[in-house]
Amino acid sequence: MEFTHLHVHTEYSLLDGSNKIKEYVARVKELGMDSAAITDHGVMYGVIDFYRAARAEGINPILGCEVYVAPGSRFDREAGSGEDRYYHLVLLAENNQGYANLMKIVSKGFTEGFYYKPRVDLAVLKEYHEGIIALSACLAGEVARYLQRGMYEDAKAAALRYQDIFGKGNFFLELQDHGIPAQRLVNQELLRMHEETGIDLVATNDVHYTRAEDADPHDILLCLQTNKKLADEDRMRYEGGQYYVKSPEEMAELFPYALEALENTHKIAQRCHVEIEFGVTKLPRFDVPDGLTSWEYLNKLCFEGLEERYQPVTEELKARLNYELSTIKNMGYVDYFLIVWDFIKYARDHDIMVGPGRGSAAGSLVAYTLGITQLDPIRYDLLFERFLNPERVSMPDIDVDFCFERRQEVIDYVVRKYGKDRVVQIVTFGTLAAKGVVRDVGRALDMPYAQCDAIAKMIPGDLGMTLDKALKASPDLREAYESDDSVKYLIDMSKRLEGLPRHTSMHAAGVVISRAAVDEYVPLSRASDGSITTQFTMTTLEELGLLKMDFLGLRTLTVIQNAVRLVEKTTGKPLDIDKIDYNDKKVLDSIGTGKNDGVFQLESSGMKGFMKELKPENLEDLIAGISLYRPGPMDFIPRYLKGKNDKASIVYECPQLEPILAPTYGCIVYQEQVMQIVRDLAGYTWGRSDLVRRAMAKKKAAVMEKERQNFVYGNAQEGVKGCIANGIDEKTANHIYDEMIDFAKYAFNKSHAAAYAVVSYQTAYLKYYHPVEFMAALMTSVKDNVTKVSEYIMSCRQMGMKIMPPDINEGEGGFSVSDGAIRYGLSAIKSIGQSVVDEIVRERTEHGKFRSLEDFIDRMSGREVNKRTLESFIKSGAMDGLPGTRKQKCMVCGSMVDQKNKEKKNTMEGQMSLFDFAAEEDKKSFQITFPNVGEYSREEYLAYEKEMLGVYVSGHPLEEYIGTWEKNVTAKSSDFVVDEETGSAVIHDGAYVTIGGMITEKTVKTTRNNKMMAFLTVEDLAGSVEVLVFPKDYEKRRDMLIKDEKVFIRGRASVGDEPVGKLICEQIIPFSQVPRELWIQYADKDAYLAGEKELLDLLKTSDGNDTVIIPGT
Repeated sequence: MEFTHLHVHTEYSLLDGSNKIKEYVARVKELGMDSAAITDHGVMYGVIDFYRAARAEGINPILGCEVYVAPGSRFDREAGSGEDRYYHLVLLAENNQGYANLMKIVSKGFTEGFYYKPRVDLAVLKEYHEGIIALSACLAGEVARYLQRGMYEDAKAAALRYQDIFGKGNFFLELQDHGIPAQRLVNQELLRMHEETGIDLVATNDVHYTRAEDADPHDILLCLQTNKKLADEDRMRYEGGQYYVKSPEEMAELFPYALEALENTHKIAQRCHVEIEFGVTKLPRFDVPDGLTSWEYLNKLCFEGLEERYQPVTEELKARLNYELSTIKNMGYVDYFLIVWDFIKYARDHDIMVGPGRGSAAGSLVAYTLGITQLDPIRYDLLFERFLNPERVSMPDIDVDFCFERRQEVIDYVVRKYGKDRVVQIVTFGTLAAKGVVRDVGRALDMPYAQCDAIAKMIPGDLGMTLDKALKASPDLREAYESDDSVKYLIDMSKRLEGLPRHTSMHAAGVVISRAAVDEYVPLSRASDGSITTQFTMTTLEELGLLKMDFLGLRTLTVIQNAVRLVEKTTGKPLDIDKIDYNDKKVLDSIGTGKNDGVFQLESSGMKGFMKELKPENLEDLIAGISLYRPGPMDFIPRYLKGKNDKASIVYECPQLEPILAPTYGCIVYQEQVMQIVRDLAGYTWGRSDLVRRAMAKKKAAVMEKERQNFVYGNAQEGVKGCIANGIDEKTANHIYDEMIDFAKYAFNKSHAAAYAVVSYQTAYLKYYHPVEFMAALMTSVKDNVTKVSEYIMSCRQMGMKIMPPDINEGEGGFSVSDGAIRYGLSAIKSIGQSVVDEIVRERTEHGKFRSLEDFIDRMSGREVNKRTLESFIKSGAMDGLPGTRKQKCMVCGSMVDQKNKEKKNTMEGQMSLFDFAAEEDKKSFQITFPNVGEYSREEYLAYEKEMLGVYVSGHPLEEYIGTWEKNVTAKSSDFVVDEETGSAVIHDGAYVTIGGMITEKTVKTTRNNKMMAFLTVEDLAGSVEVLVFPKDYEKRRDMLIKDEKVFIRGRASVGDEPVGKLICEQIIPFSQVPRELWIQYADKDAYLAGEKELLDLLKTSDGNDTVIIPGT
């Protein structure tokens, strides 16, 4: 007897199935079945992965989906409640027509019928029924629902309705048996219905996990889905442990009375054949102006660009351009380049900043002449083949950086131009990764948080870390695993769930542009914010030949653009940042000082140190620096620096290497250099050299050995000359090849590094020549991140710049520049929205500056300004330019607002006040005078500023202690912040450090065994850090833990998965008790002896905490 599983949930029934596709296919093969289906809940996320895995194992993949059918219309949000909100129905694609229809049906569920679940209705099924086989599904199917309620006739009507839709022989009644009593009842009734209606039966097993022993980890997965604990009584579960991939024999034991139903499954499987086409590009077409073909238009644009970019245009340049263009034409990417050119032109025309290029596209002269990239590929030896290789058909990948704030405008333009149904964003899956899965499973098992946290922290945070790797790499974890049963259970369960997709989200930048409506090629889904996305991930879409573009938002571009605007405003002269001198010695020297706060890619502490050593002399050095400073190539830095500082020490193994490696002082730094070496030394073509580079980067040993033969000895049939024929001896050639393999693993794409070096240089240029404008733009870009703002404010102070509080007569929303100082932004004040700022700026521009508090209230009342906003303005210092102190203004602003409102009310009622009759000069005496209360104390003054702005602007309460602070601390609060790019903080977990600052917040909690512990926020000049004080230390030191007390705290850093680390306190010393030393110098020993008694009498009056030192002469 042959049997096929037709009702199977994989890992892509998110948090509901733990049946991993690879394991599922392997199990099906092991049990001797020749076909298998995939029917996830409402989605087709996994069909391509499953199709490929099954085909690879010689199994016939049946692509399907268990859809949700709405009881009425899919647009109706009210029909049915509880379990009648939707019914299940299994659909299988019989052929390509059926697969296309299945995609349409599943997409409609998300785009039109989404309500709790993606629902479709009978109308959709009717429209797209061709080529689809349907099964009546589990107990949640419509037929089974009626049967459970004893409504046989209704059930029969429903079954006949489905048979009408899909056609006779395409709808089956589904038998299931997992030991649930309701199923026995339903199965008897289905047998009767089969007799009466002639609708055939199939038997299925509702598979949710692969093997019988996976029932436990699957139960934990359900707890993650429902956010419950294993021990909870009332939670969803699949009872009985029968939901695994059963063998044909097990199925026959369950259904001895319906062997025909088992046979039918295999008959259905034999009917199902879908062929999916991979690697054939489906590019959209670009509309070109009248009378031209897209090929002619591309040529016209490129040659116009060539004239513009180069004087004179040499024959070599024309030849390279023609070669690139013909490659593009032969590979069928003409329209692709026009599409990219078009939206980049749109961005530039609308003053949206575009990056100079990114990735390998910078190596293309076509891209440069079209203005897609801004980097001269000829000048920097960038290679076209690294981007488009004529010998390897692959999608070109042009990623574009746009100004962070306006990236969406470019995407909107593309949607308008190509149509809403053809431009869609891309889905990504969040998976249960090593650390996360341990925490999640621990929560479901109700293990103590501290224990789970400790175990999760033992797992190294490297990219691509798995639990198996962690057990090998971390001795602590292995020890805990082997010695503690509960930890072993936790890790074993986590291992089974590790790597399962957890949720979907939207790819940050990826957009698909297709030739026809996207759902002709891929099913659609909906992201959490309601926007439509594809159901396949980026790599799958590329394999299917769809065009993906990355529209990236780069914050640095926004900073550059704002800085340029501020510069133009203060100098009154235009500044074209793309035309600056890229070999300006002063700028390069300033990078070499290592003071690179805010300079793109060079501001991490490690990079600052490296720049000090590197002391770049030109842009080439900067490109190399960016490429080398990464894990791996770092090992080559000493060799690179040695060559740079002592050019005589560089040895080239053969003369042909010199022109290639001279720019990088004899080291191989770039992938492009690997390509140049195999071409120039062994006579490879450019395209072939790119294939060698790929093999080396991917560490494909077999290919590398084969190519070594070709490289050294040549290969006449394949047209490779080989090193020996070029006069390089065998030993040298082999040695060069070894070096290449060593370097190629880590070599970086030079085009990408060069494009980013340009951005780094532009920021450094602005910072050197226009520091105030640059820092103002930089701070505007992070104005919502208080930690970053305070860090940059500290940099500004070190650079000798003045920071001024906001000012209603000067400032704008962002940080601005006035008289060579940085003016704090108005919208950075707490509870002041951008709309209030716009109103103030508008009023100020139309009717002049505000003269007094009263004038401000007069002109702004009723326009978003109330007592609260007024107080915020006064306390933050934004009204310092108006008469009166902060304290005075705060005291009267409330009554002034009331007074104004009263006057308004009276005027509206037509009442006159005495004031209206008074002569102009008398009015002065009526004006509100300020009470004589002076100003806030320094502490209050600063505390209010901090409350309103999140940072101290006019000073810092720790200023007078700065000397003591710098001497005693080993870490600043900013060192605890985990860098988004590198994923690590300056200090590592478990480091022993001393911080110092003011206690700004304190929360006391009681532990499980009724002891007291404290959570403190300690603030220093760079920001703040959280400190945990455990009970034993809290008891000893509670008298020092007072709010606003200035203390040094010593302890261990705890840096984990959170964005900011914490400090675990071990010792506290108030600033006032820091031991000091008094040095007293006497002319000679006699002078000391003469004054000894007097000195000792003086010292007796001291408390004895400090040291007195009398140096010998």
